[in-house]
Order: sequence, then C-alpha cells, then structure tokens
Amino acid sequence: MYLRFVYAKPVDGMGGREGFFQAAGELIRDPLADAATVERAQELRAWFNDNLEGPDRFSRGTSKANRGFDGKETKGLSWFKPTAKEHLSKAFELMTLLIENGFAIEILKEKRIGYVGYEDDYQVVAEPFADTKT
Repeated sequence: MYLRFVYAKPVDGMGGREGFFQAAGELIRDPLADAATVERAQELRAWFNDNLEGPDRFSRGTSKANRGFDGKETKGLSWFKPTAKEHLSKAFELMTLLIENGFAIEILKEKRIGYVGYEDDYQVVAEPFADTKT
C-alpha cells in the first residue's frame, strides 16, 4: 500500500488535499507555536529536504502547461512507497507533531494511485484515477 499524509486544505486546481509538508510549513510560521515545537518541525522538514528528492514533475504530460487530454490542468499527488521505512517513520513523527498542534492529518492508503509521472526509491507522484482517494 502506498501512503499519503494529508490535511483539510484542497490543492488549487484539483480535488485533492494538500500534503502534510504544507501543514508543517504553517506550523513553523505560526507566531503562537512554542519554540521547541517549531524547532522540531524544522528538524523534520530539514531531514526530508536532505533525504527525499523533490519530484521534477507532477504530471505525465510533456508540455510546460501540464494539460491533460481534455485541456484541464493535471497535477500528480505524492505517495510514499511502502518500502520507504525510514521515511515513513519520520512521516509518522511529523504527523504526530502536527496533530498535537491542532492539525487534522489523515493517512490515505491506496494500492492503485494513478498514472505515474515521477518515481524514485521512496516516493511516487501520480495523477489520480477517478476512484483514488485524494
């Protein structure tokens, strides 16, 4: 099963929700968050920055507009591979920190995530199928 950590904010231009890295950014920028919490969130985001490649594309399309066959903008969603054990451990740690600070984080689990546009050892970015949880 592939895993995706999301919270309630929708991704602009599609039905999916934002991932928890955006929630971590909000926590870090929150002027009411305590210093230890902000520091831990920054440490976890830094770990991911050092240990997880940023996808070079979020669509299967080759045009700069990333438009699908129907002319609508298409965007892929990022999923952790089930074999990414260390990354998943850090993801659960970040999720716990976010929940403790008022962010409603949900874990989506899917076998079929969509049309793959990017893949590395730890993650897959796919344009979701109609029945894929987003």
